Amino acid sequence: MSQLRFDERVAIVTGAGRGLGRAYALLLGSRGAKVVVNDTGASLKGGGIDGQPAEEVAREIRAAGGQGISSTESVATADGARAIVAAAMDRYGRIDILIHNAGIVRGAPLKEMTQEDFDAVIDVHLRGGFRIVSQAFPIMCRSGYGRIVMTASVNGLYGNHRQANYAAAKGGLIGLSHVVALEGAAEGVKCNVILPGAVTRMAEGLDTSAYPTMPPELVAPVVGWLAHEVCSVTGEILISMAGRVARAFVGESRGVYRPEWSIEGVAEQMAALRSIDAPLVFPVVPSGQADHIRHSFAMARGGLTS
Repeated sequence: MSQLRFDERVAIVTGAGRGLGRAYALLLGSRGAKVVVNDTGASLKGGGIDGQPAEEVAREIRAAGGQGISSTESVATADGARAIVAAAMDRYGRIDILIHNAGIVRGAPLKEMTQEDFDAVIDVHLRGGFRIVSQAFPIMCRSGYGRIVMTASVNGLYGNHRQANYAAAKGGLIGLSHVVALEGAAEGVKCNVILPGAVTRMAEGLDTSAYPTMPPELVAPVVGWLAHEVCSVTGEILISMAGRVARAFVGESRGVYRPEWSIEGVAEQMAALRSIDAPLVFPVVPSGQADHIRHSFAMARGGLTS
C-alpha cells in the first residue's frame, strides 16, 4: 500500500502539546497535514497557562518541512473553542480533521470528590468536546467532508477507582460521538472514538514498572487512520493499548419477552435475560437506536420469541 498522506488537509488537535496529542500532531504533520496544535500548557490538574508546549510541537512540525501553528486557547470555555476553530480558518481556510484529546485528571475517592473537581474534569473532556465539535462540525458539513476523533477511555466503559469524574466524562464522549456520527453520515463527516493506552504524564503516581512498551507513538497510527479519508467506519470505538488494537462495541443479550412481569418473574428469568450466548449488536450508523426499538417491539408483537 502506498503511504497514506494528508496533503492539503487541515487538522486541529486539542491537548497536542504533550503525550498522545503531541504524537498525533507530529504524525499528521509529517504526512502533509496543516496542523493547529492546541494546548493550554496547563498542569495535569488544569492549572496555569504555558504556551511553550504547543509552540514547541508546532515548531517541530515546521522544522521537518510541514505546516503548523500553535494555539493556547482552552476548550473549557465557549470563547476558547471558537478561537481554536477561528485560528484554523483564519490561517488555512478550512477544517478537515478534528481530534479532541485535551484532558485533565483530578482523581479522588467518590466519597471525597468535590463538586469543583468533578466539574473541572467534565468541563475539559466532555463539555470541551461539545464546544469544539459544535464549532467545527458545521464547517465540515458545509464542505461535505470531515473526520472527527474523540478521545475516550476504557475508564468510560468499565469505570475505575478514584475516577468518577474522568469515567463520567469519557463515557459521555462516547455518546456524543455517536450522535455526531449519526448526524454527519449524510454530510460526509465521520466520527469515531479512540480508547488509547500509553504511558504519559497522566500515569504519574502509578507503578508502571511492569507495563509493556506503551509509547504514544504506538497509538498514533490508529488515530491517523481514523482521521484519514480512507477511514471506512463511523460511529465506532477502537482501542489501542500496548500494541493491541481492537474494536469495542455495545451489545445486548437476546432478551426475554413476557406479556406481564412480576418481581418474582424477573428473578426466575434473570439467568436467561442476562445470557450473552448470542449477543445482539446494533451498529450506531445507520440506525442503531431504531433497530434496538424495532427488535423490542417485534418481540412484543410476537414476531420474535427471544
